[in-house]
Amino acid sequence: MIVFASATARNSGRNGFIVVAVLWILAALATLASIYASYVANTVVASRANDERVQAQALISAAVELAAYQLTASSAQTRPTHGAFNFRAGPANVAVEFRSEAARIDLNAASKELLAGLFAALGARPDAAQDYADRIVGWRTNSREEGQSTGREASAYRTAGIAYDPREAPFVHVGELWLVMGIPPQLIERALPYVTVYSGLAKINVLDAAPLALAALPGMTPERLNAVLNLRGVGQDGDQVLQMLGPAQGGGTIEGSKAMRVRVTVNSDRGRRTTAAVVILILEDGDEPYRVLSWRDDADGPIADEPPRTDLR
Repeated sequence: MIVFASATARNSGRNGFIVVAVLWILAALATLASIYASYVANTVVASRANDERVQAQALISAAVELAAYQLTASSAQTRPTHGAFNFRAGPANVAVEFRSEAARIDLNAASKELLAGLFAALGARPDAAQDYADRIVGWRTNSREEGQSTGREASAYRTAGIAYDPREAPFVHVGELWLVMGIPPQLIERALPYVTVYSGLAKINVLDAAPLALAALPGMTPERLNAVLNLRGVGQDGDQVLQMLGPAQGGGTIEGSKAMRVRVTVNSDRGRRTTAAVVILILEDGDEPYRVLSWRDDADGPIADEPPRTDLR
């Protein structure tokens, strides 16, 4: 009887161990199943997001193509300098705006007075605004005299302890403003929506420019600015708007640029919003109707180089 009881106890202990092991295995399998289910769900979500991303990119490309078609369908003399349209494709609505780069101040072509006017309009003191304009002109201008390896502007950078020299050549991107000596970062950030390197014009288009860009025109006053904004708001002739500028007329034009900025907003039915800002160059000759100069979308980070909506009119 003692032997039998001992054998029974051993069998019971062995059976208990097996039950515990089975339970541990079942728990592990349940955990693995949960992990796998989570992985599958995340994969589905990621795949869906990637599909929406691909679809948005395709719609942005289509929007740029449509904008280029509208622009190239007209001659250079009748080509609109701004416009907007909407269309629906698949499960998304697409809003498109285009505007000539002449609405912005060209860092490579603008006069020192216009550049100083921009910084003054952004809140800089007049003397400081002049200094910032000098630095921009110095960045884009070769100051080396014959036989010199270092120009005046480069010497100023080295004297200031800056580890790089100014380009002393045209800006290739508005982001180079961050490298120009002496301009406060907060002013650069505020200036970026109003500048370009693509228009090639020394003047700005008074029909398309944001109010703050118009305020930068040499000789502009608040009263004259309000009068110009009211006049163009009722669709007056461009020549009339130019005449209203008075002394500021020298920095204004109604001419457009071959470079156009196309802003695209894609709103999917699932609530996803994708935006892009694409600068294209309209080509008059050749096999290609246009060329992409710059392409930024949400994948590159927030698109902050646009004038505030309250500053567009």
